[in-house]
Amino acid sequence: MRKVFAFLSVTRLLCLGSLAAATFLAAAQQLPTLAGQDQPSSSQSQTRDDAMSTLKVNVDVVQLFFNVKDKKGGLIPNLTKNDFQIFEDGKPQTIKYYAAESNLPLTLGILIDASGSQERVLPMEKEVGGAFLSEILREKDLAFVLSFDVNVDLLQDFTNSVSTLKTALNRAKINTGGSAASVIPGMGGGPVPTAGNQRGTLLYDAIYLASHDELAHEVGRKAMIILTDGEDFGSQLTIKDAIEAAQKADSICYVLLIADRGFYGFGGYSGDREMKKLAEETGGRVINVGNKFDKLKEAFDQIALELRSQYNVGYTPTNSARDGTFRKVDIRAKKDYKIQARTGYYALGRRQ
Repeated sequence: MRKVFAFLSVTRLLCLGSLAAATFLAAAQQLPTLAGQDQPSSSQSQTRDDAMSTLKVNVDVVQLFFNVKDKKGGLIPNLTKNDFQIFEDGKPQTIKYYAAESNLPLTLGILIDASGSQERVLPMEKEVGGAFLSEILREKDLAFVLSFDVNVDLLQDFTNSVSTLKTALNRAKINTGGSAASVIPGMGGGPVPTAGNQRGTLLYDAIYLASHDELAHEVGRKAMIILTDGEDFGSQLTIKDAIEAAQKADSICYVLLIADRGFYGFGGYSGDREMKKLAEETGGRVINVGNKFDKLKEAFDQIALELRSQYNVGYTPTNSARDGTFRKVDIRAKKDYKIQARTGYYALGRRQ
């Protein structure tokens, strides 16, 4: 069953799917949540438990995955623990463990833009995205597929089945939705959009929900790949909210900037600015592929190589307070290398 993300408000309730309103009333006054989420099967849970057995480390350890590149962007392998220094809020930290290659299971989200601007490039995204999943997923990895347009739809929850994921990708369809759904209420006392607001690409909402409702509940190496032109129309949340959710989920964000230039006309588009913020803050990057098949394939190949060439370090922060504040983390190489890593983390309380 396809799952639909929905937003809740104290004063009004608008479901983006057809689920009964009673399902949502008990969750009123909360942030956006995934509606109708199924419980994982016992076999899937056991598989994931087995896959995560290597991650039973001290809960106070901050875990970082990052890439190291030379001035031309080439990956630098085989560096040692002594090649790095880690600083949190400017204070040096002691590395507790280190791995030059990460064989830990990967949890991956594929977010695909199905708004009107993507009509001529969506088939290409499906084809190349499916090939990427065939290449990247290993036995203990999991992935999900989410599409966004006037709604945010979870087309496939976590699975290791490449064929199932490909089927989900192929279900993504262009949906412009008209203007009937443009009056989603604000949340948390925020402003209520007017009926005149354009609502057709809930990009920021999709990133938030993929982070908060999916990846935040997983452990280990996490990444999302967002196929979009970067333009958002109608999200209740902001790019700041989306970035914060991704950081709290410890997820790297890669953005494949796919734009059919002919759709925009003379004015062009400007979605790349916000996407660069997202990628830089989470340790990913933006790759501009336009509408070229070969560039999209090359971009996926680059991401696959980076995800399989990560360094993994962990440290126990000298600031042990779990006060929910953002801690800035700086990984420095002793040579003139570029570090591609998230900029920090939120010191959240222990999950129950």
